[in-house]
Amino acid sequence: MRLSTVISLDAHQKHIKKKGIFLDILFEPFLFLFMRQGFLILVAVSIPTAILSCFIVLKGWALIGDAISHSVLPGVVLAYIWGFSFALGGFLAGLACALLTGFLTENSRLKEDTVMGLVFSIMFALGIVLISRIETTVHLDHILFGDLLGLSWRDVLESFGLASLVLVLLFMFGKNLVLYIFDSVHASVAGLSNRLLHYGLLSILCVTVVGALKAVGMILVIAMLITPGAISYLLTKRFQSMIVLSVAISVGCSFLGIYLSFFLDSAPAPTIICVFTLFFIATFLVKSWKNKTFNGSEEVRA
Repeated sequence: MRLSTVISLDAHQKHIKKKGIFLDILFEPFLFLFMRQGFLILVAVSIPTAILSCFIVLKGWALIGDAISHSVLPGVVLAYIWGFSFALGGFLAGLACALLTGFLTENSRLKEDTVMGLVFSIMFALGIVLISRIETTVHLDHILFGDLLGLSWRDVLESFGLASLVLVLLFMFGKNLVLYIFDSVHASVAGLSNRLLHYGLLSILCVTVVGALKAVGMILVIAMLITPGAISYLLTKRFQSMIVLSVAISVGCSFLGIYLSFFLDSAPAPTIICVFTLFFIATFLVKSWKNKTFNGSEEVRA
């Protein structure tokens, strides 16, 4: 065999070996069970939060999502003390926050955003006091940032169950909620109860927050309830397209965030938020440049 042929075969084998090593590194995160569980639970959380994000952004309820995600803390701690489900405790606390906000808004001169700021600050402070005064295994970091890579299959199934419940409710009452968001007067004329739709949407929001809290924490829940809808709002003018884009953005950014956190050796939740932020900044800059060139209406249509 000629020397040139031997050298060529040797170079080819080295190239194949390097390519194999690169692929091994690329797919390394999928070899670990905790990473596979993390990817699955992010899919379960991303889809309902992305859809709700569109409703929240269009309705101007970003602060309400923030308030409910903070207010579930005392419910989670009390659920641990009394020995019942964290999901039930968090849901009841979030619902209490929504009802208390509505009651104070209707029976005082304070505006809704002021009342929300007061209520969620008080309930979050109450949760911190309960954690500090009572010996529990509930770590504050796990509530704030979640325990995405330390969950069991039971937690994954619980998140999928709550996510499925949210999707079913949105499928059943989605048209009425869309009508309420775009034109509450028209919804009232059509025979729908605005009060019922208002608190119904808040209840769905509570279930979504509770389903995602154990996995991704209250900080990431806020980002996932606001950022996908905000980005898709910049990209499209139609509500149906907004929902599709929001789901794709949420799943994609969440997947990329946890994937990068494996190689960066960083916490998954903050890494995912950073990916969301970078995507939002890029979208905003591109749309700002386009709007300077092509001035058009940015109002979303149903």
